[in-house]
Amino acid sequence: MTSVTRTAGKDDVRAGILNASLQLMNEGGLGALSMREVARRAGVSHQAPYHYFQDREAILAELAGEGFDQLYDYMVSAVGLVRDRQSKNRAMGEAYIRFALNHPELFRLMFRTEMCDLSAYPQAKEKAERCFNLPVEILGVSGKMEDKTNPDLSPVIASWSIAHGLATLLLEGKLGGSFGETRDQREAGANRIIAFFAEKLAK
Repeated sequence: MTSVTRTAGKDDVRAGILNASLQLMNEGGLGALSMREVARRAGVSHQAPYHYFQDREAILAELAGEGFDQLYDYMVSAVGLVRDRQSKNRAMGEAYIRFALNHPELFRLMFRTEMCDLSAYPQAKEKAERCFNLPVEILGVSGKMEDKTNPDLSPVIASWSIAHGLATLLLEGKLGGSFGETRDQREAGANRIIAFFAEKLAK
């Protein structure tokens, strides 16, 4: 019983460190996250985070991996409501935009290789690859996203590029008021573009 309790306690501390890290990132961006500030926010000693994570990048990798799991779930839930290929492509794109708008700092982290190189973190990398390959599986295309030279993947890569580009432009404010001023208006505007390209790619 003691060992079980001890394990549960360690898991709670680890989860607390990750939650504190995510809060700091959401409040002040990636630059706000330091090991000392994470410890303070989590209510543990300054050395405690190092018992669970080697360094700041290891925490970022863990958060990025969780982000890819969430994005995967967003897309799976979206395509479960539709049947035809065009609608699935559109639904995944809309889910991608929705995730980015709901979790802007996490979305930025997931694709900032200079902040966190997932190639050094196999578990997080595996989660990212599972997420990237979901559209390939959903749309019934042969191959993996890693094989960028496979011509069969061109529609999938095009769809992903459109969704990712729109999400990034929205988050960085590069579209100005083109799609409206509110979050719902911006999401609706992006979804119109997603729908337009999904229709074009279906022809």
